[in-house]
Amino acid sequence: MFLSRLRAYFLIDPLIVLATLVFGTISMAASVFDSSGRTQHSIARVWARFLLLVSGVTVRVEGLEKLTPGASYVLVANHRSYMDTPVVLSYIPLQFRFFAKQGLFRIPLLGGHLRRAGHIPVVRDNPRASLKTLSEGARLVRERGVSLLLFPEGGRSPAQLRDFKEGAAYLAIKAGAPAVPIGILGTRKVLPIGSLDVRPHAVTVRIGDPISTKGLKLDARTDLNHILRRQVAELMGEPLG
Repeated sequence: MFLSRLRAYFLIDPLIVLATLVFGTISMAASVFDSSGRTQHSIARVWARFLLLVSGVTVRVEGLEKLTPGASYVLVANHRSYMDTPVVLSYIPLQFRFFAKQGLFRIPLLGGHLRRAGHIPVVRDNPRASLKTLSEGARLVRERGVSLLLFPEGGRSPAQLRDFKEGAAYLAIKAGAPAVPIGILGTRKVLPIGSLDVRPHAVTVRIGDPISTKGLKLDARTDLNHILRRQVAELMGEPLG
């Protein structure tokens, strides 16, 4: 039951499932000695690199020089595939956490890793719980000095860029952290929506200029949200519908 559920989330071959079990166990053990999540993040980066390696995925990153090592950001990216998170995790050298579906937190080992590493479960269809989650994310950025990764489309997009939910803009303003638009291209070719077949393919990650939120009030989140969506679309080379 556990293995079938794990494969349903990671979709791919037994080697990736085995690697997830091994690295998840190491991460859980590391959390006994490091409650900050930083060691777990490093372990997750190795796992993500392994996943891309065995999948035959090559990645090119553009604009990495725009990010200051050790700084805190709210990373805002498009979402076309389950492979988006491993790509960002592998090739953006920041200590960042992300929001993940609640169901992932129920998987043994993986759920324990996510919780102990400081990642945040997404509570959907509950506005009050969602607002609390965003406030927790902003506190994480301010107090721990880490970044957060969000996919503001609210799920994987099969075609054109969807409208952005305002959570990412809200969180960036509340945390007082720069929002960074990111365009990810090629991951849908690696693992399309609804497919169990991982295919070797080239992926490009384009990092935009950080957008300062200094001095912004929360009522500016709608304008910031529109700016982020427009810039992500430009990085992807896609017209907005």
